[in-house]
Amino acid sequence: MAYKISDECISCGACADECPSGAISEGATQYEIDPDTCIDCGACEGVCPTSSISA
Repeated sequence: MAYKISDECISCGACADECPSGAISEGATQYEIDPDTCIDCGACEGVCPTSSISA
C-alpha cells in the first residue's frame, strides 16, 4: 500500500528530495504521492518534519 500525505503537510519538499522512485510531487495545496509509482520504501516518512506521511 502506498504512503499518504495528510493535511499537516507544509510543502517543504524534503520528502520529494528523498523519494527514490520520484513518486512525490508538488500538488495544488500540498505535496502528493502517486500510489502507482510509490515503492513503499518509507524514505519519505523518516524525513518529514511534521510527521504528515504514513503508510
